[in-house]
Amino acid sequence: MPQHAATPFLRRRSTLAALAGGVAVTAGAGFLLSSAFAAKPAPKVVLPKADATFDYQIGGAYTPPAGVKALSRDRGAQPVRGLYNVCYVNAFQTQPDAMDWWQKKNPDLLLRDGSGKPVNDEAWGEALLDTSTSAKRTRLAKIVGGWIDGCAKAGFQAVEPDNLDSYERSGGRLTKAHNAAFAKLLATRAHTAGLAIGQKNTTDLLGQRKSIGFDFAVAEECGRYDECADYASAYGNRVFVIEYTARDFSKACSAAGAKLSVVQRDLDVRPAGRKGYVFRTC
Repeated sequence: MPQHAATPFLRRRSTLAALAGGVAVTAGAGFLLSSAFAAKPAPKVVLPKADATFDYQIGGAYTPPAGVKALSRDRGAQPVRGLYNVCYVNAFQTQPDAMDWWQKKNPDLLLRDGSGKPVNDEAWGEALLDTSTSAKRTRLAKIVGGWIDGCAKAGFQAVEPDNLDSYERSGGRLTKAHNAAFAKLLATRAHTAGLAIGQKNTTDLLGQRKSIGFDFAVAEECGRYDECADYASAYGNRVFVIEYTARDFSKACSAAGAKLSVVQRDLDVRPAGRKGYVFRTC
């Protein structure tokens, strides 16, 4: 989420994905050489259509409601044939159940405070990844890049790397420039794999979208914070909007529902059939 005077109401992310850690990735993955040593062109990147009815399923996959044309699912889930599928990846922070793996395999890639303890996003129980140096960003890009390649192999058309705004929770240890540089590595990896890449929240980085390589946006609560127009202008209406209250949903629909993909989901983004499940579109 962008930085606001008050603590953001929600920043959704999946809690169901199993960690696909330890994936070895060779440099320049995605480029295959022919017998004549000529580079094969990267797969074609397909952008989402503006105002396509959207469903946000990062809390668990289920049969999409009638009329849905695009959806986002966790990288551990399968895409839906015939729809535009966005793959959710927690790229700038750890999944809560993956902390042991990071501590064992790559402890130095966890951002740490002055006493050597991991810096946490307390709201979600996630440690921040350390994007502060070029060397660490390169190593992180190999790990997260392997997940992105997995999204492409599974059949997704796009990827949304979450927690682009982790620098806001770093106590000054990370900057916008650090995360923008890491996002650029991920964008290059996504495009090489034939995936579009979405900017997840963070209006502060809209001005760098082209240099980073973002193709569209996934904006949580832009109706609540009067930011939908900013995303719409930057991405030619290729924006998926998620709101979590009826009031904010109505506000987003009134302001941008005629041109953007707006959905209301419940706070826990529950699968259909679960108590508390909410799905509404403008």
